[in-house]
Amino acid sequence: MRLGRSGPLGVAVLTVVTAFLLALVPASQVRALPAWPSVSQGASGADTTTAQYLLRHYGHGIAADGQFGPATHSAVVSFQSARGLIADGVIGSQTWPHLIVSVSQGASGDAVRAAQVQLNVYGAGIAVDGQFGPATDSAVRSFQSSHGLAADGLVGPRTWQSLLGGDGGGSPSGYSLPLDRGAVSRAAYAASHWNSTPAVDLIVSYVPTYAIRSGVVDHYNSSSCGIGIRLLQSDGSRFVYCHLSARSVGDGAQVTAGARLGTTGDTGNSGAPHLHVEIRTSDGVARCPQSYLLAIYDGYTPPGLNTLPTSGCTG
Repeated sequence: MRLGRSGPLGVAVLTVVTAFLLALVPASQVRALPAWPSVSQGASGADTTTAQYLLRHYGHGIAADGQFGPATHSAVVSFQSARGLIADGVIGSQTWPHLIVSVSQGASGDAVRAAQVQLNVYGAGIAVDGQFGPATDSAVRSFQSSHGLAADGLVGPRTWQSLLGGDGGGSPSGYSLPLDRGAVSRAAYAASHWNSTPAVDLIVSYVPTYAIRSGVVDHYNSSSCGIGIRLLQSDGSRFVYCHLSARSVGDGAQVTAGARLGTTGDTGNSGAPHLHVEIRTSDGVARCPQSYLLAIYDGYTPPGLNTLPTSGCTG
């Protein structure tokens, strides 16, 4: 009997054969991949940095600063034109497949830096040094295993698409944004504080707030802060949360990054529901939290607290 013959028996045999053939295909070959992201002028963050490093690999002498400005736009248009693509300056599904570069252990250069930036979005915590050594190889294989890909250590098209198209879990390992990622925009974390205190105000109404790092909870109340929490660090520095409507953890509790601390609100000297966040180092000096929180938002390990500026972030 030929498999093409109609009838119940023919259909049954065809079904069995098809299932057998699919079973021979590795799961990594049939798992759906995420969509390529789209970045264009005005964008910022890890995807932009990755694109810039890849453009540098192709000889475009731009800075890999994570800011998609006119120089990056011009480089993208030039890259697209040279390859017969629509030269619209947008790095999307038509451009990424041409821009990515397959790299594996032993490789070096800007294409490796591009891959390292993306791996750090998923908490790899590796140096962006352009050297594809054992640490990068291990990070690649770990990412591939956890995303249903063949764990071969090669950052090829499927791994690139999974790296770029995923959400990265939001924050680098050991850190968390103080709010759910969708609660406010990236721009909110970059905004200047309205008065002379180095801080940031995140405009939200009665939503969960989370520990930026692990630490010890210190309940704090004042007429200005309202219901507050100081998240104490072992070196004496602290993250300060103000204007909460309620706390979710006890005084003295040890928490890890991402643990819920409470609910935002409108207590103290507030005027409208929001979350006030300060960073104070062990000397009690308030430091601008913007670059620290932006690094977490973009998937990077943030700078040391003592390197944060004490001015320039107020209105």
